[in-house]
Amino acid sequence: MTLNTATSGSIPLYSAAQMHELDRLAIEAAGIPGYTLMNRAATAAWSALTARWPQARNLVVLCGAGNNGGDGLVVARLARAEGRSVRVLQLGDEHRIRGDALTARTDWLEAGGSIEPFSASALNGADLIIDALLGTGFAGHLDAHWVEAIDAVNGTALPVVALDIPSGLQADTGYVADTAMHAQLTVTFIGHKPGLYTGEGPAHAGDIVCADLGIPDDVLQEVAPLALLQREPVAGLLSTPRPRTAHKGQFGHVLVIGGDHGMAGAARLAGEAALRCGAGLVSVATRPEHAAQISSGCPELMCHGVAEARQLQPLLDRATVIVLGPGLGRSSWAQALLARVLTSAQPRVVDADALNLLAQDPVHCGHCILTPHPGEAARLTGQDSRAVQADRFAAARMISEQYGGVTVLKGAGTVIQSPDRVPVVCAAGNPGMATGGMGDVLSGVLGALLAQGMALPEAAITGVCLHACAADRAARGGERGLLARDVIHALRDTLAACRS
Repeated sequence: MTLNTATSGSIPLYSAAQMHELDRLAIEAAGIPGYTLMNRAATAAWSALTARWPQARNLVVLCGAGNNGGDGLVVARLARAEGRSVRVLQLGDEHRIRGDALTARTDWLEAGGSIEPFSASALNGADLIIDALLGTGFAGHLDAHWVEAIDAVNGTALPVVALDIPSGLQADTGYVADTAMHAQLTVTFIGHKPGLYTGEGPAHAGDIVCADLGIPDDVLQEVAPLALLQREPVAGLLSTPRPRTAHKGQFGHVLVIGGDHGMAGAARLAGEAALRCGAGLVSVATRPEHAAQISSGCPELMCHGVAEARQLQPLLDRATVIVLGPGLGRSSWAQALLARVLTSAQPRVVDADALNLLAQDPVHCGHCILTPHPGEAARLTGQDSRAVQADRFAAARMISEQYGGVTVLKGAGTVIQSPDRVPVVCAAGNPGMATGGMGDVLSGVLGALLAQGMALPEAAITGVCLHACAADRAARGGERGLLARDVIHALRDTLAACRS
């Protein structure tokens, strides 16, 4: 059995139903008794929490009536055996406890432990709380007494260790319907769950370690993952040295279209990000009054004033890739530019107001990367943003099916959905990215990778992770006050790290 953190490469993510199936296969096909798995889970959790909080002497274990509660009871027994003070608080109907959880309960009581009903006052004096209430099987809404208990824990300043998944967080989606436990550490079992890495998951899970419980590889291979987790850019183009005879014509020509009145900066950010990510040439088509301003700020950009859509055609003819949307606005000028671009054959990155215009008059664009945030995704799907966030995987899939191409649903745990492929979640990034211009930088990054020959799915995954990793690098001096320009400045070092 091993403990690991998700640090690099593509890691499979399993739904709650898939985890149930893996558990069944481990018991029935691999011959590992269920109570053995429970003890392995508890041992892994105990090892992880004592490594993190070795001085914690007074523990409170919150147990539900299912196997997650059984895991907690075994942890309690291990802690007591090592001389820690342990209080076990029960939520849920104890008469419903069955199977391995009942065995764990019996073993705890026979070891001299006791169980008492949950009360907020019982949390007083604890050094650490172990959340073993609900586990991955939870979906839907919590009854009032569960909400009160979780809120009582969240109202303390005590560290929380969640077993498998924080209670109240939905394992498949990262959605929180009512409330959810805020853990500083989550020890998840057998495999990683999608909900830990997208939606509300990152805000509730804290640091995540996964204990494989010694499940054989041939059992794991019986279940295809729901999604993949990616923390770093995909190797390939970024790690390949350029030939000494390279010239700018070999690395594509990105055309950024946008920058309506008052939004010239968005087009410049996208263009500069494309240059920093290795595009050979970058042009910007913008309002005529903005062209000189953008050129003076970044002379490497070739800026063209476009008053009418017909003036766009010569620029389209020379471009390898089109990035449409940064600062585009929704005026008649913007609508005319979008209509002209939709007749072109080049790969396209469609962002910002170009997405809002596309939502008003949907068309299929199979050779596009669409980069909506939840609000734009809601308009594209005819939902509200709460529905999008309730199941980000379903929303991304819906957009790709309706509009074609690859969907990049931005936010905590960005979801990348390509047609007929398993979705990918990017686990890099930080809250400092919640500021204007970050999406413009991402669109430029994606455009540059497409211009250098990456296929749409690989460019989307690589670009999202590259952008997020650059933001993490830029945030080493602090997340608050992070600017989109800081991320652009960090792109070269991040690219260099990919080649090392």
